[in-house]
Amino acid sequence: MQRTLNCKGKIIDLSVPKVMGILNITPDSFFDGGKYKNEKEILDQVASMLQAGATFIDVGAYSSRPGAKHITEEEELHRIVPVVVLLVANFSDILISVDTFRSKVAKKCIEAGACMINDISGGDLDDAMFTTVAELQVPYIIMHMQGNPQTMQKAPVYKNVVTEVFYELSKKIEILNKLHVHDVILDVGFGFGKSVAHNFELLKNLDYFQEMNLSVLTGVSRKSMLYKPLHINPEQALNATTIANTIAVQKGTQILRVHDVKEAVEVITILELINKEIL
Repeated sequence: MQRTLNCKGKIIDLSVPKVMGILNITPDSFFDGGKYKNEKEILDQVASMLQAGATFIDVGAYSSRPGAKHITEEEELHRIVPVVVLLVANFSDILISVDTFRSKVAKKCIEAGACMINDISGGDLDDAMFTTVAELQVPYIIMHMQGNPQTMQKAPVYKNVVTEVFYELSKKIEILNKLHVHDVILDVGFGFGKSVAHNFELLKNLDYFQEMNLSVLTGVSRKSMLYKPLHINPEQALNATTIANTIAVQKGTQILRVHDVKEAVEVITILELINKEIL
């Protein structure tokens, strides 16, 4: 099992799970769209997440919620690169993940000081992504998605969602291995081209993905797979998120991608205490 990541020369130990705080600089993200509109709001939020225990900050400028509006590459660059520059200038040791499926955006952000690429499309929406990651030699989060953000929730179909997601990711891992990409993190893509039932089947069998011997990231924070069955809204879904994060860590997740850093850190701390008692 991969237990470390090399981020800008800093070795991150994943033997204890880590938390990735979400910073959406979009007007239309499903939970926090439009919250961070100026430098002070951005800096305050990032400072709060780092203080709460986030190891990584995931910055995204393209909303990937189901049916979200498509924006151009130029607009995405205009939104995201100045924020990466701002964060690097204000937090000397920050580890920034850039949430993009576009290789040019990824490269510009890495050049501006980010250290990781988080690709919701797993290379499907930009043929140059894999070679760009190999060139940059940075950790790469490869996520499974059926379709694209505009179409992914229009009646997604699988015969067996667990084995199909595993197979699709494994094919891409083989390509990345041939390109000598060393630090790859798996994300099964909760909510990306999956029904509620598909999502829970993946959560139930998340430990199956340990067979790839790679780090696993889980992102279920306040998603509809949690709030829809409970007949609540994203703002009310923190408790459900905490429960799902607990299950994910118990099944081998090494990075939790969340809106609520403090609560995710508490999940990891309590589970570590339990594991120490067992050991």
